[in-house]
Amino acid sequence: MTVLSSIVMNNVLPLSVMIALGFILQRSFSLDIRTLSKLNFYLFSPAIIFNLLYTTAISLEVALKTLLFIVLFMLLQYAVVELVVRLRGHKGGMRAAMRNSVLFFNSANYAIPLNQLVFANNPFTMSVQVIVMMTQSLLPNTYGIYSVNAHKSSLRDVMRTILTQPVLYAIPLGALMRTFKIELPVALTAPIGYLAGAFIGTALITLGVQLGSMKWSLRALALPDVWLSCGLRLVAGPLLAAAVVWAMGIDGLMAQALIVASAVPTSLSSVLLAVEFDNEPEFASQTVFMSTVLSIVTVTVVIFALNIQI
Repeated sequence: MTVLSSIVMNNVLPLSVMIALGFILQRSFSLDIRTLSKLNFYLFSPAIIFNLLYTTAISLEVALKTLLFIVLFMLLQYAVVELVVRLRGHKGGMRAAMRNSVLFFNSANYAIPLNQLVFANNPFTMSVQVIVMMTQSLLPNTYGIYSVNAHKSSLRDVMRTILTQPVLYAIPLGALMRTFKIELPVALTAPIGYLAGAFIGTALITLGVQLGSMKWSLRALALPDVWLSCGLRLVAGPLLAAAVVWAMGIDGLMAQALIVASAVPTSLSSVLLAVEFDNEPEFASQTVFMSTVLSIVTVTVVIFALNIQI
């Protein structure tokens, strides 16, 4: 019960409160969700990833091992979800939405506090989590944008959109400034901190606003694709991660950190992408919501299976 109550009180309940606030605001005032989406994409998301890379000590060995793990893990995930979407006969936008709901997981506002809770603020496991978050910030802004636009826009237009994403520049900038110990100007330290701190709250509010704009029904919650996505993300995800960790010969804290990082629910990025580029926003929102709720059970099981002492 200690693990379950800790996850609920420290992770799921705070997320749920923020989502509920967004839901209430949308029902009361009909907010402009596209404006919220743009704030996340162009301000808050690049600020938090830059801030984490700039302030977190990461060894080259840990970075390279984690990146190799992520490449292998993502390839396996892609193969599994591609098999599912082909068997389901999905085309165009729905195929992209299904892929994104599995490949993009909540490595920021869910996985970071989870990592802090599970590993008692261990700086080594946090450095692993920051690398995972970096890749999960990069993928939605590159492959994610391509996947939701490829069926309706030219490659040139898609590439132009991708190159306008600030995260592409925030990642190398943060890493280089940290590596070469380049001090950030005082006039920029506070603004970047403010923007980074605003990411989690604004992203959760955006999800709540999207959920509040939908027409909910019990039938919608029973959609097989939503449950399939949750199964692939919450069950297949940590199992595939465990297989990659075993194949690479990784053990100890690093292995545990990578598996926990891979067990979290669908990322808010899938909703932001769906809203920003009008690609199956209802499916994306339902998947994020359901996977977050179901993760109360699945993440607890993963932690127990790894025999991590909280």
